[in-house]
Amino acid sequence: MGPPPPDPEAEAKPPSPPDPTPSTFSEPPIPLPPTVQPSPFLSTLRRLNTRIESFSGFEARGIARVPPSERRAPSRLADLQLFLLWFGANLSANNITTGFFGPLVFNLGFMDSVACSIGGCFVGCVSAGYMAVWGPASGNRTMVVLRFFMGYWPAKGPCALNVVLVGGYLTVAFIIAGQILSAVSGGTMGVAVGIVVVAVVCWVVAVFGMFIFHEYERYAWIPQILVLAILVGSAGPHFNADLVSPITDTATLAANRLSFFSLCVYLPNSWAPAASDYNVYYPETTPKPKVFLLTVTGLFLSISFDFLLGIGLASGVPSNPAWADAFATSAGWLLIEGYAGLAGFGRVCGAVVALGIISNCIPGVYSASLGMQVLGRYGQVVPRWVWTCVIVVVVLILALAGRDNLLVIFGNFLALMGYWAEFMVMIVLEEHVLFRWNRGFDWARWEDKKYLPVGVAAFVAFLLGWAGAILGMYQVWDVVGLRVYAHLLPSDAVAGAEGHWEMKQALGPHRKV
Repeated sequence: MGPPPPDPEAEAKPPSPPDPTPSTFSEPPIPLPPTVQPSPFLSTLRRLNTRIESFSGFEARGIARVPPSERRAPSRLADLQLFLLWFGANLSANNITTGFFGPLVFNLGFMDSVACSIGGCFVGCVSAGYMAVWGPASGNRTMVVLRFFMGYWPAKGPCALNVVLVGGYLTVAFIIAGQILSAVSGGTMGVAVGIVVVAVVCWVVAVFGMFIFHEYERYAWIPQILVLAILVGSAGPHFNADLVSPITDTATLAANRLSFFSLCVYLPNSWAPAASDYNVYYPETTPKPKVFLLTVTGLFLSISFDFLLGIGLASGVPSNPAWADAFATSAGWLLIEGYAGLAGFGRVCGAVVALGIISNCIPGVYSASLGMQVLGRYGQVVPRWVWTCVIVVVVLILALAGRDNLLVIFGNFLALMGYWAEFMVMIVLEEHVLFRWNRGFDWARWEDKKYLPVGVAAFVAFLLGWAGAILGMYQVWDVVGLRVYAHLLPSDAVAGAEGHWEMKQALGPHRKV
């Protein structure tokens, strides 16, 4: 296979003491106001933080820009690393369960589900790939980049939503991992115990930051691709490619297709608010098309494979009583039932699948902790590793509380949260294409409120996008929107996205306010 690709952060060396440039893994602490004297308690906390951040491989850098002097030189191995990051992080069981929604929730046939999942996945991957190009160009994290397009204060709204979005997806991932580990043990291990196991491992890797994260992601995809290939061979004979939808009403069938398509867009598109976070150490001369293609390819190959595998498993449920009983227990049990013909070896494969979810969770925890620092100066004072601890604890509590309602959480809350990422990408795209095509930014002024736009037009467009989405949705809490009058049932964000696009164009001439 050849030597593993080098880590862009591992090769970034801290400067010598006389050099005033901050190190790769740390940044200067934010000073207290002149009138405030540090208390003994605060001094103790600072000493403790300094000791923790001195651990080998620990990343103390928060949201500060990575200057060009700390980037690594371009290489093909570094390009491979970027591809493997996205590919490995998304070969995950929680993505597989998204495929279940086509046949089992929206009552679509096999071919309908495949077509919707592939099309939706591609659209979402393109959106995330576009946002990824700003990492090397700016040296800033995604939510910091958003300040240049939406303004310092309006960008805090999407940042807060991203923290909530990541928390929701992490909750789903923890629950699925717990279900799989419980199924592997034959029910002797409770779902709650499995959730705790995955949360602890995810916390350890995420706390140490990008160095350990890159090392983990560099190799984690290898066992995952092996055990998922074994799952295809074991469960494939029970896939029902002839499955057809029982829905006879044309409007309802069209609505369900659109809803599943939208759900498949949301999952890869949920990476868009964090896509730049993981490549800020690449040189600013890195071609944007290269970053875009590597990101889209890594995302699409892994997520589309997950979707197809999930659709295949779901297609066999109506005709396979054992699979139907397993799915009635949990989504995790259905995954393990696919290994039923392999006896004990199948359970080993199931355990590997469960632990593979960790590789999907680590980037989210990392980005959410950065998002907490972007929200404000007080949040930036708190070290990133502390926010990581807080986020993992909160998600752990949510997962334990909601472990019996997986599909309800996934189908309702997370579909709703998927809307805003589309609006964010549209704002960035229009600003880039219509107003900034031949002009750049001074990326070093990421905290300069006088340089950054006020962002009134972008913020109003963002809110109007939400208004369009609410009118276009049909959810358990909102059944009076346009979808009722169109006689369509489930939710999608198309109406909201279109309304947002038109309103953003109307507000374009007033973008400077």
